[in-house]
Amino acid sequence: MKSISTGFRVALLALAIAGPPANATITGVCPDGSMYIVPRAELIPCRDSKRVDPSDMPPIRPQNLPRPYGWEVFNRSKDPNNAYNVIDVGRAVRDVDRLDPMRQARVRTSAPESAPTPQVGSGYAPEPLPAVSAPTPAPPPAPHSGPPDLGLAPEEVRDLGLIVEYSQQRAPAMLVRGGEGTESMVVLIAQSNSFEARLRDAAQRAGTPIAGPVVLFRASCRESASFYANLTFVQGHVAFHPEVSLGTQIGVIDGHLGNLGPGEGVLGFVVLPSHMDLSQPMDIYWDDRQVTATLRP
Repeated sequence: MKSISTGFRVALLALAIAGPPANATITGVCPDGSMYIVPRAELIPCRDSKRVDPSDMPPIRPQNLPRPYGWEVFNRSKDPNNAYNVIDVGRAVRDVDRLDPMRQARVRTSAPESAPTPQVGSGYAPEPLPAVSAPTPAPPPAPHSGPPDLGLAPEEVRDLGLIVEYSQQRAPAMLVRGGEGTESMVVLIAQSNSFEARLRDAAQRAGTPIAGPVVLFRASCRESASFYANLTFVQGHVAFHPEVSLGTQIGVIDGHLGNLGPGEGVLGFVVLPSHMDLSQPMDIYWDDRQVTATLRP
């Protein structure tokens, strides 16, 4: 019995020397009251933080709970009250004034005291303004479409929409705008092995291979509304917000992003980061809606 006790103490000492396991995470609280969960000490987001064992974490105020970073960045970039964005708007207005001589001429001639008064019989005629066309504003960028060589026939696109719908019975992931019975738009998220394989082949042929898992989304509009695929995927302490302008992250298979009329919809896909696991739960955000789902149970 004595030798067993001695061996047990030696094992404990060896564990203490080895330190925490490699996959351990660090939990703690920042001076502003927000909490963090990071894999390494150099990723702690604040100075003078206090590390706390997860089982000993104090009560956290709701405003300090972890939130998807990508979602917060997107909201800040679209907030018209953000002074950072107001600067850009002011510069744009000044650029329009500078590049549009006709606008400046209209402002100058709108003041009565600055306009010359022609005299009867004097032969005076105001000099006509030069014909200068205002610069044509550049059209907004078109929403990105899926790879052109996917070669999906209309019936295959229809079947993909049905796959997204039927997958909700096995792996529900639904986001709804509006109350029960008054839903204005429904967004469904699902996973399809066959579509993922087809997309990987197409991307490989195009020279832009993808590494992460692929999910499908389908938005169905029941009344006029807008949909811009503003989706955020959160798993663990990592948040991913796909950029519509990047074809390697998100694409449209059928329909279009933007304003939709009653009965219209859009079908598309998102390529997630390679470290995200569809067999594990993840939080999915669409605007201010949220659902927790396991897309590959």
